[in-house]
Amino acid sequence: MKKVIFYCLLLILSLGNKAHAVEGMWQPQQLPELEAQLKKSGLQLNPQDLTNLTSYPMAAVISFAGCTASFVSPAGLVLTNHHCAYNSIQYNSKASNNLLQKGFLAKTLGAELPASPGSKVYITVAVENVTDAVNKSVGNNQTGLESYQAITNQKKQLVRQCELDKGHRCEVYNFHGGLEYYLIKQLEIRDVRLVYAPPESIGKFGGDIDNWRWPRHTGDFAFYRAYVGKNGRPADYSPDNVPYHPQHYLKLSRAGLKPNDFVMVLGYPGRTNRYRLAEEVEHTFGWSYPTRYKMYVSWIETINQSTINNQEAKIKYAGRVSGLNNATKKFQGMIDGFARSNLIETKRQVELNLQKWIQSNDQLRNRYQANFAELKALIARQQANEKQNLSLEYLGTSDLFNTAERLYRLSKEKQKPDTEREPGYQERDFPRFQESLRRLDRSFDTEVDKAVWLKFIEEYAKLPSDRRIPTFDKIFGLGNKFEAQKVKSQLDAMYQGTSLTDQATRLKWMDADPKAFAASNDLFIKLAVAMFDTDMAVEKENKEIEGSLQQLRPVYMEALIAYYRQLKKPIYADANGTLRVTFGRIRGYSPADGSFYEPFTTLRGITEKSTGAEPFNAPKEQLELIEKKNYGRYYNRALDSVAVNFLSDLDITGGNSGSPTLNSKGELVGLAFDGIYETIISDWEFTKNASAIHVDITYILWVMEYLDKARNLLDEMTIHFSQMAIKEGVPKAHYTADSQRD
Repeated sequence: MKKVIFYCLLLILSLGNKAHAVEGMWQPQQLPELEAQLKKSGLQLNPQDLTNLTSYPMAAVISFAGCTASFVSPAGLVLTNHHCAYNSIQYNSKASNNLLQKGFLAKTLGAELPASPGSKVYITVAVENVTDAVNKSVGNNQTGLESYQAITNQKKQLVRQCELDKGHRCEVYNFHGGLEYYLIKQLEIRDVRLVYAPPESIGKFGGDIDNWRWPRHTGDFAFYRAYVGKNGRPADYSPDNVPYHPQHYLKLSRAGLKPNDFVMVLGYPGRTNRYRLAEEVEHTFGWSYPTRYKMYVSWIETINQSTINNQEAKIKYAGRVSGLNNATKKFQGMIDGFARSNLIETKRQVELNLQKWIQSNDQLRNRYQANFAELKALIARQQANEKQNLSLEYLGTSDLFNTAERLYRLSKEKQKPDTEREPGYQERDFPRFQESLRRLDRSFDTEVDKAVWLKFIEEYAKLPSDRRIPTFDKIFGLGNKFEAQKVKSQLDAMYQGTSLTDQATRLKWMDADPKAFAASNDLFIKLAVAMFDTDMAVEKENKEIEGSLQQLRPVYMEALIAYYRQLKKPIYADANGTLRVTFGRIRGYSPADGSFYEPFTTLRGITEKSTGAEPFNAPKEQLELIEKKNYGRYYNRALDSVAVNFLSDLDITGGNSGSPTLNSKGELVGLAFDGIYETIISDWEFTKNASAIHVDITYILWVMEYLDKARNLLDEMTIHFSQMAIKEGVPKAHYTADSQRD
């Protein structure tokens, strides 16, 4: 009866507050402008404090492995999602010691494992508006290519000056399509080690079936540790390095959450496209997403078929398959969401209204009208170019061919002064380049790569002749009819005769000049050399288009922002991988008429879902703990269990994975790790519904303490909770002497 009363109250609380989700992924410096809204939503911190990147809590939030993470101890302990740590877990796994299945816990510092090569922690320490410095490099009447090169060169100069402060990585990001540019300086920690990850049966519980779905019961968390040299400065991996001591680290709260509680996410969202034109939406959902969905499905099927009887290869490609599965489900969700939406009509109406506003006076018309038409024409050219270049995407599915092309490009770029080289091939990029070559050992298998490439050469051969590459066709003897056995024989010879499968050889090629590549008998190298002119021609065309967009889109965005401002609509930049803040409340949602999802799941759901088979194979020990109701100090009285996952209406996207979810006091209460299928289209249009799924911190702590016995990690974190709230709710049978200790 108590449970029935609770769920009735839960429904009332979730529906009672009629306020919609708060739109916007806000740059920290914008938050003071939102003070009234933040305070009304429940924030107890001073919004001005959130603009200080070197104070609590902002200094604790880091960018990591394409995701977000946070420091949670004074000894450099880092908390992020399990799926963000997946490549490092896979990198350290073998068929004889599969950490993906077993999980991993280092009880001592010495037992911690190196993360996969290239894993780095980035801490944002400064943000500077450099719009004027970038724009002054662009002259009047420049071609798109000239404009692109001028902006790129100026960015490189700004970055070079910034990185004179050793140990930092700097980048210039554009906002609002190039209307603004910011130089972002980050401390770069190069020695990162895997500390703890639960087994897939917890960290990936529900797998791809539950991905983008609610209700969820996934323990999507893992821990790393950041290390530096004994002098406290960033350093390459060394046994002599010591844990990094961050300026600030997050305090954890296990007081328990309830519907309508204020929450905010601090993180590095990847990319949204909310200010795109109707033509861009139509192309993306009509061609781009469906094409890549089909491509990725074929890719997954080929990898899976090639690894059926090869456990070692299956482990090597586990991260790739997981990423491709996530992408295909997102593509399908986008397509389905688009079919249910009026997105095209909405975009067209916005443009129509904007045009009417532009036509309202001569000053606006003279400033914006011609730009609008030119931008649309350029977008059409860009879309035609994307279709034309699908052939290169197909051919780029071979890791070994990619490696050969990158190495040859490096040899050509090294003939230039460093400041004139293409980004990605400058001296600052060499460590990353080397790491990618080393990482290949644990993510590549000859037979799998060959099977994938054969599949996509076949797809390439189906393209119209005007989209094919004459150089490639000539080398492989491809005509109107695809001869699979003939191509397979050629690939067999290429893979048998190459030495690029050897790490030392790959690294040695980094020092070779173009003449050495031209003289090589390695068939992958020879193909890369032969394809170089084609690659450069495509790149030149792409730069011409990009440079023209850098001239036109900022003017369009200037008009749109001015128009939105007079409508009093929120103005924030599309996500671009930089630090943002989003806030809202814990809420359930209605996926369809007549149904409502509660905002919390509990341990009961794990038992209900568990089948003993992947991906619902909860560990036996976990099921026993749940059956015994061994909740300990993580018991939530309102839920009569331990909270596992929760929903919020926060505005997030890819890249927010691993983002710390904070309560009104700035305490860590969870990690964002996924979105909702029904609102997946929010990358293109904000939706006023629940959109974020989080793993509850109490579930993380419960797994750590009672299942994996990670007491060493619990002891180094600061954990706050309401003694009264917990003690009143914990049945005596569940409350142990151990649970009284904080």
